[in-house]
Amino acid sequence: MHRIPVGVLGASGYAGRELCTLIAGHPGLDLVFATANERRGERLALPTGSLTMVGTEDAPIGQATLVFSALPHGASAEWVARVRAAGPRVVDLSSDLRPGHTAQDVPYGLTELHRDRLRDAPLIANPGCYPTAILLALAPLVRQGLVEPGATVVADAASGVTGAGNSPRADMLFGEVTENFRAYAVGNEHRHLPEMRATIGELGGDLDLLFTPHLLPVARGILATLTVPVTSIPADLMAPWRLAYANEPFIELVTELPSIRDVARRNVVRIAVREARGLRQPTLLVFSAIDNLVKGAAGQAIQNANLSLGLPEALGLPA
Repeated sequence: MHRIPVGVLGASGYAGRELCTLIAGHPGLDLVFATANERRGERLALPTGSLTMVGTEDAPIGQATLVFSALPHGASAEWVARVRAAGPRVVDLSSDLRPGHTAQDVPYGLTELHRDRLRDAPLIANPGCYPTAILLALAPLVRQGLVEPGATVVADAASGVTGAGNSPRADMLFGEVTENFRAYAVGNEHRHLPEMRATIGELGGDLDLLFTPHLLPVARGILATLTVPVTSIPADLMAPWRLAYANEPFIELVTELPSIRDVARRNVVRIAVREARGLRQPTLLVFSAIDNLVKGAAGQAIQNANLSLGLPEALGLPA
């Protein structure tokens, strides 16, 4: 197979390194550069060898057909514009171009919901990790009009520490994280809320979303629990998801409750549903698990790049 040249901006972060590893094993892509300003000149170890990282300003952008930007939020948009002006396609992993963060009409790469917009798209905004877990779990109920109008959907989700990036922070030290479990960004103010609200609105949802993230003492993975008031309890609890996700290669509908161990290093969303009993309002509990670095970041970016480049969607991805 002809290998398409691609580059990664921000290769020293967790998502950037995961991207480089996935690209190295991808039969249709060739990693021609990886940037890391503070670690320029260092060798990036890959399963197939190693690559010397360069400064962002020194990246040979013109050699790539597509560039992944894993640069920090707030810094990525400028470089995305530079890359697009030079010609290559872009998949942006930052929040800069996602719905609710920009007035630009950039296709949102929640692949299972927006696949037709992503084929041959020159620019794609890759979703955040929490939105991936929450929106793919909630979307079938919203699309099929099963959420109680005006309801508050409660989303409690816990993530491994790689979701916070690798910049040094006192609250992310081993001694602070290990043997601990805590909520953060409380008060419904997390930076992922704008893209979730915008997407729910686009799907036709009439609901409030109350999102509280938690930090797990593990490296990777997200487990989300959604409490969803519904108009009625389906006779077959999983029917809305089976209808929505028939033949989806990266969505697993299961009867047992999902765990992060089930999805580690895999590009999948695992979903299960239960009825919440003893309540006056019919309510469903929807559980979803993803690997925050794969389906929640680098894997989904590869999935979107495959669509943009006309490659088989599942090519090079760990299922």
